[in-house]
Amino acid sequence: MNTVSPILPIHVVGGGLAGSEAAWQIAEAGVPVILHEMRPVRATPAHATGKLAELVCSNSFRSDDADTNAVGLLHAEMRALGSLVLRAADAHRVPAGSALAVDRHGFSGAVEAALAAHPLVKIRREEIAGLPPEEWGSVIVATGPLTSPALAEAVRALTGEEALAFFDAIAPIVHKDSIDFGIAWMQSRWGRGGEDYVNCPLTRAQYDAFVDALLAAEKVPFREWEKDTPYFEGCLPIEVMAERGRETPAFGPMKPVGLVNPHPGAARHHAVVQLRQDNALGTLYNMVGFQTKMTYGEQVRIFRTIPGLERAEFARLGGVHRNTFLNSPRLLDAALRLKARPSLRFAGQITGCEGYVESAAIGLIAGRFAAAERMGRAVPPPPATTALGALLAHVTGGGHADTFQPMNVNFGLFPPLEAADARGRPLRGEARKRALTARALKDLESWRVDPARAPR
Repeated sequence: MNTVSPILPIHVVGGGLAGSEAAWQIAEAGVPVILHEMRPVRATPAHATGKLAELVCSNSFRSDDADTNAVGLLHAEMRALGSLVLRAADAHRVPAGSALAVDRHGFSGAVEAALAAHPLVKIRREEIAGLPPEEWGSVIVATGPLTSPALAEAVRALTGEEALAFFDAIAPIVHKDSIDFGIAWMQSRWGRGGEDYVNCPLTRAQYDAFVDALLAAEKVPFREWEKDTPYFEGCLPIEVMAERGRETPAFGPMKPVGLVNPHPGAARHHAVVQLRQDNALGTLYNMVGFQTKMTYGEQVRIFRTIPGLERAEFARLGGVHRNTFLNSPRLLDAALRLKARPSLRFAGQITGCEGYVESAAIGLIAGRFAAAERMGRAVPPPPATTALGALLAHVTGGGHADTFQPMNVNFGLFPPLEAADARGRPLRGEARKRALTARALKDLESWRVDPARAPR
């Protein structure tokens, strides 16, 4: 029996979350796909393994609340469209309150196993140095924020557009058995989700000393070509937060609200450091919001001044890496195709979305666009009222090209509501969010079930 598909394959360059999701969507639509991943043949400054869909930074996909949170809504929409990334995340979920956090190794292993087992997917371990060959036809470039220099330079040469860049940072991971639970305790903020987080309390004096240490710490110096690159505002190093104001960390990742110290006679805490479970065994915990550019020695010295972490052992220390992304509103069309060469689509963080889920979501859309195009079917974009559609609209034109910066999905990207309350006033707060999510899921279902619109 001849099992060779008469349909020409689509090539996907990059085996991160976006590329893996794109490849899955293409194959599930009945179109063969060749997935090119350069690791482990060529390493990157941030990856630790050669696995597909490796999580480089946090192990959290953020809120899973589909009723009042935009990223939770994005989770729900992707599940409805058969997302491999969400399927693997759900299968390897670890406790994290109302958030969706995963065992990073189990998650990436599940994504890789599913793709390797799919009869329409071929995985090639090789670097694509430069632009893909013209004879490949339809290609999705999902090389992520750590795109190889050769490919990045080729895109710049083709478009005449300078790539933008920003810095992203990695938080340390601590061995749970090295945490002092005579000081720390387990609790989710406001009691949401059970006792999922480790909490390390700091008094006012301890907090002030910690901030002084952050400000005085030795940092890894920028290289000359990095000096003018901005940080992504949603992932600032902890010491950069402190530089912006002594109380900034206490109103950010170290906020003390919603937590009650159960230890008898405990002093009032001015700030709290939270750690979130990072693996299925519950042996490793990630320091939430503690991305850093401090040297390794300074990280160990300063983080061990945090009450409860005096004898902390670190499975991984923090770091900073340079992320590259396109000026997508200027370079890409509404179907994520490069205007200068429409056979090339881009997906994931290189398009200027930010976050694991957002990256995978753009990969999902790109995969569906490419598969439908290969089969000669027209597919309009998801409705702008959905999280998928709002995110796509932002990176392909909703963001202003002159000031474009990476963006997480948020309700500010959604079209305004026409609904009002009983008095005719615009909906606000939680009522507005619930109305936005209800509208999104209704509109997504109408788009999803129409066989002329989206591959199933």
